[in-house]
Amino acid sequence: MPQGLETQIISTLTTIIQSLGWLGIIVIMALESANIPIPSEVTMPLAGWLLVEAKGGSAIEAILLGGILGALGCLIGSVVNYGVGAYGGRPFVERYGKYILISKKDIARADVWFARWGDWASFISRLLPVVRTFISFPAGMVRINFPRFVVFSFLGSFIWCAILSYAGFIAGEHWEEIRRVMRPFDYPIIAVILIGLAYYIYRHIRHARADAEAAS
Repeated sequence: MPQGLETQIISTLTTIIQSLGWLGIIVIMALESANIPIPSEVTMPLAGWLLVEAKGGSAIEAILLGGILGALGCLIGSVVNYGVGAYGGRPFVERYGKYILISKKDIARADVWFARWGDWASFISRLLPVVRTFISFPAGMVRINFPRFVVFSFLGSFIWCAILSYAGFIAGEHWEEIRRVMRPFDYPIIAVILIGLAYYIYRHIRHARADAEAAS
């Protein structure tokens, strides 16, 4: 994310958190989990500092309030995202997927993969920058078990939010150092996603050519 944009986001988040308190955290984290890339590495440390440390609260408060309320916001956004994937994304892809290089075989493979690994994907993805923002949509598209999705998403989100809130509590007014330290981890994750997307497109084009040659 460009530094200037991130600075503006920090200013906006600070104003929201100071005005709404923990309700603001729930709203922000819900948006972050509904495909809006608001960095939780900014939101939750801010909460640990502004809503706990600066008010004389304890480390336990930072962990429990940050973990539970942050995870609640994540869960709300994730459920919305899951629903969009299940009731909007799935029908769309089944009907128009061939125009964006998604075949019925790809959908079937995704169903099998999520049926086997969906619980762990819901949990582990909540601990990864970038991925955590978007994972609920494909989970909804393949319609993994919803109650387990809720449980594993909440648990993963609780760990992530609690750690970041506690880090903000410890860092205090120097909380921005947390984002500075974590920022480099965004790049390899984005690189892996782009490489995977490029390979996916290449494989589909190659198979399409092979099918065309076989037909001719």
